[in-house]
Amino acid sequence: MTMQTLHITNGDIMTERLLELSIPGDILTWNEMLCEGQAIEQLDSEAHINKRKIFFNEVYGLEFEDDKFQKDIDKLNHANQYTDVILWFEYDLFCHINLMAAISLLRQKHVNLPIYLVCSGRIEGEDSLKGLGELTQSQLLNHFDNKISLNQTDLELAETLWGIYCGKDHNLFKPFIVKKSSFEYLNSCLKAHLERFPSSINGLNVLENNILQLIKDHNIKSRHHLLGYVLNYQGYYGYGDLQIERLIDNLSIFFKETKDSIALNRKGHEALLGQHNFALELNNNIYYGGINRLEYQFSKTENKLIKTPINAN
Repeated sequence: MTMQTLHITNGDIMTERLLELSIPGDILTWNEMLCEGQAIEQLDSEAHINKRKIFFNEVYGLEFEDDKFQKDIDKLNHANQYTDVILWFEYDLFCHINLMAAISLLRQKHVNLPIYLVCSGRIEGEDSLKGLGELTQSQLLNHFDNKISLNQTDLELAETLWGIYCGKDHNLFKPFIVKKSSFEYLNSCLKAHLERFPSSINGLNVLENNILQLIKDHNIKSRHHLLGYVLNYQGYYGYGDLQIERLIDNLSIFFKETKDSIALNRKGHEALLGQHNFALELNNNIYYGGINRLEYQFSKTENKLIKTPINAN
């Protein structure tokens, strides 16, 4: 039996690039978006898979391919076939939650192999952060050559964070926002996560506020036009088209549409001015791991999550 590297990629696009570059090894494609929906620590459990199936069906009208998922992660049951594991994930929150989950699953499966990380982000001479799919061939190969060796402390950190994410108290992330590790962008992602909860001022999270601000500041022609802006100006979230389209749909109570324009209505201006808390009216009750986002609000003054008034007792 020939021993080889196991690559765990952040999706089909990265898998295709590895194949194009003829980088040797077996590939496990991590096709998940664990930054949204309910999740359970034991990723290959029936309970977790059932929750993911319900989430994808109810929120996005999609089928969760549980057979493919279980076939992919079955590779981790045969760790004796591999010499090491290389994780290919990006700088954003979307990827980092998947990354924490992947490392946690490796530990759950008792995969005791050297584990490395290839993570995109800052590129010398570039102003903006770059995803793996945006890198040139030479940049990607340079990242591969300079992959980061994850030590035991890094792996334990990832496992701990995945446990917190699947739990009920996401304020437990706070001490880790200032903790140093081999995960260069983790601190920014954790801060971005807490700010995904509704603001205690107007009931919209950072990204929702940013979308309304984009409508206010730019001559937006259509929802598709707005989608392009949001994808480019979403900071550390890393959301895809489906997620942004859902956010825009939810925010439609704050803007008016004509054939060739989108503009804020009165309610939209009130939201940006913080004149009213719209959390319940917006009713974006999606789960983040172990908790429903409507259970908490983010207090900028206290820099933490606080129970929403209806859930305070």
